[in-house]
Amino acid sequence: MPSPGPVPLGVYVHWPYCARICPYCDFNVFKARGRESEAADLARAILADLEAQAALTGPRDLVSIFFGGGTPSLMDPAWAAEIVSEARRLWTPAADLEVSLEANPTDAEAGRFAALADAGVNRLSLGLQALDDAALRFLGRNHDAAEGRRAAEAAARAFPRLSLDLIYALPGQTTAAWAEALSAAIALGAEHISPYQLTIETGTAFDRAVRRGAWAPPDEGLAADLYDTTQAVLEGQGFEAYEVSNHARGDAARSRHNLVYWQGVDYVGVGPGAHGRITLGGRREATEAAARPADYIRTVAKTATGFASREMLTAGQAAEERLLSGLRIRDGVPFEEVAALGLTPDHPTVRRFTALGLVEIDPHRLRATPAGRRVLDRLTAELATA
Repeated sequence: MPSPGPVPLGVYVHWPYCARICPYCDFNVFKARGRESEAADLARAILADLEAQAALTGPRDLVSIFFGGGTPSLMDPAWAAEIVSEARRLWTPAADLEVSLEANPTDAEAGRFAALADAGVNRLSLGLQALDDAALRFLGRNHDAAEGRRAAEAAARAFPRLSLDLIYALPGQTTAAWAEALSAAIALGAEHISPYQLTIETGTAFDRAVRRGAWAPPDEGLAADLYDTTQAVLEGQGFEAYEVSNHARGDAARSRHNLVYWQGVDYVGVGPGAHGRITLGGRREATEAAARPADYIRTVAKTATGFASREMLTAGQAAEERLLSGLRIRDGVPFEEVAALGLTPDHPTVRRFTALGLVEIDPHRLRATPAGRRVLDRLTAELATA
């Protein structure tokens, strides 16, 4: 019997610099001002880290590269080109390799779009977040609605694929206003829309504001109505909710890199604070890079990779990760990949949730229904400990 070919792999590149730190953000980010020299050193460290991790993974089929952050659209396009070229050299690129990059819609960053496309980026994820100035001011964004529309138009010209990010469940937001915002985003021509419910993350500026009573997020009932409005408007315009917060017009428009995460495919993480999941010797390993840019650069210089930690996951830990990520997508998760949790079609908890209409099963896969996706955190927590 012929041996199987190389297994697929994604690459995540974390570019941590931002022109402004948004009040809702709890990502590993740093203000860009005054870090020009460090940024150049960071780009070189990322290239070295990629090479060292390729030696660990061995031959793989490269299916996606994702530049996240932070604000990778602030990156010198020449550095992005080098990173894409190096990843393509180290692994075997798929014929339809997806190269995605997150961008903010300021006029200055939109001016880089053509150069980023020349660097190999073929999918842009544009952080519009809102399309009215009052909401953008509340969210602490450094662009206005007119800039956002101009950036979306420029991105549609520069890149084969465009995704728009939006945030909902803002204080005082009505379902009618949210439906209008979604319709306005659809009119910009993107084939992929990612609407995220505003969450109050511990330690953020929004967390401090809510705790001192400056404002309050919508109650659970209104939040649920806003979620239902999201589904109704987008599905009515041909966008399939293939994941809890991601809607695409057709399979080709789905985010391949996000599917790498949700389908349990291996991925290498490079850049400050980046996480990775790689399978070595039949076991899944979790990696995490040093969080501060200067520490990451020093770690790469000293050890070749940027790893601050490496952990070999137990079968149970790996299965729990597959459950948590796999139930987010409409396709669900194969039972064989969560076998270490004891989950089968006949498991009492699975049967109870099936009777409640929260999951659906076939002999091979477990899926969350639309009703189950509304309570997904509670659903997966119970299944993981069943």
